[in-house]
Amino acid sequence: SEDLLLSNLIGEVLALGDFKGKEGETLFIYASGEVDNRLCLLGLGPQEKASVEGFRKSFGVLAKGCLSKNFKRINVVVPDVFEINSSEVIQGVAEGLLLTNYIFHRHKHRDPEEPEDHLIQSIHWITSNPDVLKIVTEIETVCEAVYYTRDLVNECADIVTPQYLSDCAKELARQSNAVKVEIFDRAKIEKEGLDLLLAVSRGAAVDPSFIIMEYRGNPRSKEKIVLVGKGVTYDTGGLHLKPLGGMETMKCDMSGAAVCLGAMSAVSKLQMPVNFSIVIPATENGIDAKSYKPGDVYQSFAGKSVEMTNSDAEGRLILADGLAYAIKNLHPSCIIDIATLTGAIEIALGSEAAGLMSNDDTLADELISAGKKCAERLWRMPLYEEYKERLKSDIADLKSWNGRPAGANVAATFLQHFVKEGIPWAHIDIAATAYLSEGKKYIPKGGTGYGVRLIIEFLRNRFKV
Repeated sequence: SEDLLLSNLIGEVLALGDFKGKEGETLFIYASGEVDNRLCLLGLGPQEKASVEGFRKSFGVLAKGCLSKNFKRINVVVPDVFEINSSEVIQGVAEGLLLTNYIFHRHKHRDPEEPEDHLIQSIHWITSNPDVLKIVTEIETVCEAVYYTRDLVNECADIVTPQYLSDCAKELARQSNAVKVEIFDRAKIEKEGLDLLLAVSRGAAVDPSFIIMEYRGNPRSKEKIVLVGKGVTYDTGGLHLKPLGGMETMKCDMSGAAVCLGAMSAVSKLQMPVNFSIVIPATENGIDAKSYKPGDVYQSFAGKSVEMTNSDAEGRLILADGLAYAIKNLHPSCIIDIATLTGAIEIALGSEAAGLMSNDDTLADELISAGKKCAERLWRMPLYEEYKERLKSDIADLKSWNGRPAGANVAATFLQHFVKEGIPWAHIDIAATAYLSEGKKYIPKGGTGYGVRLIIEFLRNRFKV
């Protein structure tokens, strides 16, 4: 039989010692005359060290090998690892393949002789788990939301403007009856008193927008999760102009907003029985004669005045208005903000984890647990009372920035001033994880979509869905 012939062929290869089975090791075998005339052996490492993340990494390597050979369809034998639940094994295998199966090349010229689509288009799963199709379908939905997020982050800033993000929100709302959207234009932003957002937008060539989306998947529940995402569609640094090497990738400064939209897409398509809202303050941070200046004082939506001490600390300003507005008007049971906020977090953690600051231990623990499960890791950092001293201003209620020491922590402390006491809040700084200059085993170079799977896993765990 074909299985026997392939088994003998694999046995011969193993006997020769050409394949050791190390994690991520691949060996392509060509079996002429067989139905599957190309076979790839994939190393998963020692069985006692097997893990879901190890499967992601190994099958990510496999996907890269298939992409390099332009394979359109592949059959995948899901390994049996008795120490790990088979559903989790399928999750690791599927995510490793699907998260790698992505490319952003819409602006590249294509040679007519080249294939139109370089991606794997069909995966057939071979496993004894009868629920494989249901599991994989849900994973595909979440991964498609990750692709959507990556596309937004990777796209040119001249295309992804605040108005473009608004149009994306409207389109997502059209796809689900459970989602409603409200967009504030400049006039409405002024009327609502979102003056920190307006201040940042002063030097921009395009108008700001303020996006509110609400998904009601469980109308009987009073619990509502609100996610606020930083939507700086391009960041020059303003009058504190970024130096060479600091501005080239700043189209990614709206990654928090992209995660919000990606998470909303996944939640609505999965029809999760949760109440989930997103808020996106969106603007460019440009440079112009009208740009806000160091020493300027502006009122926030919350009523607190802020002295501007660094025009490149703009993200915390628009998030402050976003948080305060969401708390007053959306009445969250807990609120999370996600943002490419500080370079300091990269110095502290590198790209291996995002920074987490929170006023609530339970919420922090839930997010950390979700991050471990989906390998979008979080590391909790402190919010010491002493950090508040660094934000005291001689001429206003707060100043926006006070130098580099504990930069990520002080930025989070600034945001905490705009969170109503008693409301569980978490801040996630994804400045080092949202965009990579070099890809990883199953994460491509450029926009990563980091945060979408984290939020979905958090919602699943909290609401047991």
